[in-house]
Order: sequence, then C-alpha cells, then structure tokens
Amino acid sequence: MYKNFKFTITHQDQKTPARCGEIHTPHGIVQTPNFIFCATKAAIKGVDLATMKQEGTQIILSNTYHLMLQPGSETIRALGGLHKMMNWDGPLLSDSGGYQIFSLGHGSVSNEIKGKRNSNRPQSLLKITEEGAKFKSYIDGSYHLLTPEKSIQIQRDLGVDFMVVLDECTPFNVTKEYTEKSMHMSHRWALRSLAEFKNHDDESQSLYGIVQGGIYDDLRKQSTDFVNENEFFAHAVGGSLGASKAQMHDIVAHTMSMLSKDRPVHLLGIGGVSDIFNGIKYGIDTFDCVHPTRLARHGGALVKVSMSENGKEHINIRNNRFKTDPNPIDSECKCSTCMRYSRGYLHHLFKAGEILGMQALTIHNVHFMNKLMLAVRGAIREDRVEEEQKIWCG
Repeated sequence: MYKNFKFTITHQDQKTPARCGEIHTPHGIVQTPNFIFCATKAAIKGVDLATMKQEGTQIILSNTYHLMLQPGSETIRALGGLHKMMNWDGPLLSDSGGYQIFSLGHGSVSNEIKGKRNSNRPQSLLKITEEGAKFKSYIDGSYHLLTPEKSIQIQRDLGVDFMVVLDECTPFNVTKEYTEKSMHMSHRWALRSLAEFKNHDDESQSLYGIVQGGIYDDLRKQSTDFVNENEFFAHAVGGSLGASKAQMHDIVAHTMSMLSKDRPVHLLGIGGVSDIFNGIKYGIDTFDCVHPTRLARHGGALVKVSMSENGKEHINIRNNRFKTDPNPIDSECKCSTCMRYSRGYLHHLFKAGEILGMQALTIHNVHFMNKLMLAVRGAIREDRVEEEQKIWCG
C-alpha cells in the first residue's frame, strides 16, 4: 500500500522526541514539522493560493463536511478535483467530516470538543448509529447520512493526497463510559473506512487513522494500539484533549509515547505557537488550525511574545495605541505587509472596514507561521529546540 507515498525521518533531536522529516506525495514533498492552513471551503479566506505558495506554504487542508454540502463532491470531481479546481499543485489533506458533524451536533463548531460549554448554536446532529451519522444541512435544512464509506467516497472525489477515517469526536463533558463506547465504534468505522479505501485504491491517495480515547490514559492506549496495528499511512491525534493547555500537553505526550515512530503524526486543530513547540517536542509532525487566518480577519497580527502585551502571541491592530504608529507590525518581518504598511495604516483599514486590512494581516500571519516552522526545523537539526522556543514564546 501507499506506493506513491513515503515518510522519511531526516534528523532526530538528541534531547527530545522532536524530529525533522519528509512526507513524499504525488503532489510534492512536505517538510516536517509543518503547519497546514485551512482552505475550509476550497479557499483560504483573504488570500489566493498563489500568494500562499509565495509565502512558503507547502500543504493546505480542505473540509469534507462543508464541501459535501456546497458545491458537492460530484461537482468537484467534474471540475477535476480540488487540485485542478483551486489551481493548487501542492499536497492536500482533507478531514472526514466527522469533526464538524459532531461538534455542531453538540451545540458548536468547536466549543464542546475543546471543553467550553457556553454555546447557543442550534444543534444539527440528529442521530448517531452504527451505520453512521444523520444530520441536517446548515445550508438548506436537507437531511444527510454520513457513513464511513460515504466519507471515503467523498474524499476520493475531492482528489486529496491525504484522507482521514470517519470518527465520532466526543466532547469534553461526557462520561468515560460514553467515551469508551464511542472509541470502539470509531475503531469499527475506521476499519470500514480502510476497507472502502482499499477497494478503490488507485495509489494516488493515502489514509490517516485517528487516535481517540478522550482524557483517559487507558483508552488512549487502546486506541494507539488499534491504529498501530492497522494499515494506515499516518496517524492523527484527535478527540477531546482536556480542559487546559497543561492537560492537553499531558494527553499529547502520553499518546505520542505509544504511537509507532515510523509513521507521520498529525495533531488535529491545534495552532498556537506554544502548543506547536510542545507538540514537536513530543514528536508531532504536522498541525492544522484556522487560528492564524481567523485571527487576522479580526485584527490580530501574530508576533513573538516579547513584542506583545500580557504574554499574548499576537497584537490587536484595532487598538487605539496603533492609530498613529508609523512602524510595521514587525520590523524584522519580510512579508509584503510589513514591507509596505505601517501599523497606523492597518489600524485605519480595520476601523474603515476595508477588506485590504484583513488581507494584509492574513498574509502576515501566513508568513509568520511558515517562518516559525522553518525556524523549528532548523532548531531540531541543530538540537536546540528549547532555545528556539524561548525566542518565540519568551
């Protein structure tokens, strides 16, 4: 299996499990560790993919749930798949659709999964059975049943390099009994996903298995054993990661200690700078999150902690203190935004509601994340991860 895919570890850090590697795909090589930007609906909000490439982006992610509802996977297949439709010649990852279905079903896109329980979003998940998940479209109210087989079929239509098995994303505030029952069902769904993948494998795609088990060490052990023993190209760490960053780091560390070391490992939905450093020190190879681009649309510019206030990883360009600031976001940054625009001008753009402001900050944040990952890879090769973390996180 996976004849056109290969993962090679090119350097192992001498002090931590951090490692550099290369994931070879039919659409190019991903150098790891790396960050995957979210083109949720087959587009990066605020910038085109040519700009993403210019800023050093190697891989992006698109969302099965949203694309199955609009425009539909058959339409994307008719347009030649996501690569051709978006004019993106690099590697692509999709998710299975499960995260959105189950998080929406619990009342929000992500709040329940991440331990926050204050959302008033209407629930759309109707029923979970062994067959799959029945839900109502947020677009037109139509009813859908997503099964493991259907998820793989949709991802095949999308033409992505990396598929993900369908799983149930259990929220934070459920019992251990529910988490265990859900995990075993997710394992059965994963086997069905794998069987469907094998039945139509044309060697152009690969499949990720997902580790579940919530906050429970023994369940995480069962789930890591499951993915290690089955024919997945790579692993993704999913499910609830706890109620705090400390708990999340503990769960990731415990999970990573049990996963096989010869496959790439992805940490789902995590994109904070300090979280990335902690992840790579446990051996995580790739990360994804909407955070950098979503933050930009709300006036947030990513900076090293030493440049911000109150230990944050960004500054809010809408704050009045930037109204007459003639300096760029970061005088050391070489992105086109920092080379062209002052904080004062960016502040004006946001106050005036100009789209250029959101676009400019998105470009800066994309550049920042790619520069961060380049620095991380360099630090691992030189066995100085801790020192590099202090530069970025203080």
